[in-house]
Amino acid sequence: MSTLLRPREAPPWLAPLVDGCGRATDDDVPLRRRSSADPAREAAVLLLFGESGDGPDVLLTERAGELRDHAGQAAFPGGGLEPDDGEGLDARVRAALRETQEETGADPAGVVPLATLPPLTIPVTGFAVTPVVAHWARPTPVHVVDPGETAAVVRVPLAELTDPARRFTVTSPSGYLGPAFAVRGLLVWGFTALVLSWVLDLAGWTIPWDTSDVRDLGEAWARRRDDLTARRPDNEAARRREGDAIR
Repeated sequence: MSTLLRPREAPPWLAPLVDGCGRATDDDVPLRRRSSADPAREAAVLLLFGESGDGPDVLLTERAGELRDHAGQAAFPGGGLEPDDGEGLDARVRAALRETQEETGADPAGVVPLATLPPLTIPVTGFAVTPVVAHWARPTPVHVVDPGETAAVVRVPLAELTDPARRFTVTSPSGYLGPAFAVRGLLVWGFTALVLSWVLDLAGWTIPWDTSDVRDLGEAWARRRDDLTARRPDNEAARRREGDAIR
């Protein structure tokens, strides 16, 4: 049980997801627990859904390129539980809210936690990660708080995540095979894409897409870099247009 979850405060467009979370069981989890004698470390991520000029959206971050692990990957804000978070389900909710504020500056006072999904254990790290679904009832400006950890904070419209043209499957030499999204300059794959795909299915938001479109992960990364380079303005030309204001 949780004293922090308020499912009845979900706006009508989020209600199908809250209902879907209530139906989800451990058997539905897209990642299986690794075999280990050691208990998994607990962590939580926040699936923060809000509304902007582009309609309903979800908050994602891009990890800094200098990180040792998961560099450059798109992710939900979140992290490991700390002693001050307490115990039980509320501890996971507190951890998700705290980490989101630390990473993006989002004020937790404007966030309404609605529901959780069963924990997913990441095979490589062994973390048991609980997704916390929340409504951004009173959005505040967000930004990169620590450039050493985060490269960007992005609000991604659900309309783009459900667009079949932005969805495909990625594979790697390690044997990984899973869903991916190309949205807002991000290549979303791995844990984050698995959870997003699961959430879209639970809410009934999924639009049929071409699951036979399988792309090499390395090539998908290269294409993303090429797209970003093509969009990058010519800094020298920009300075000339601005009258060389910076000297």
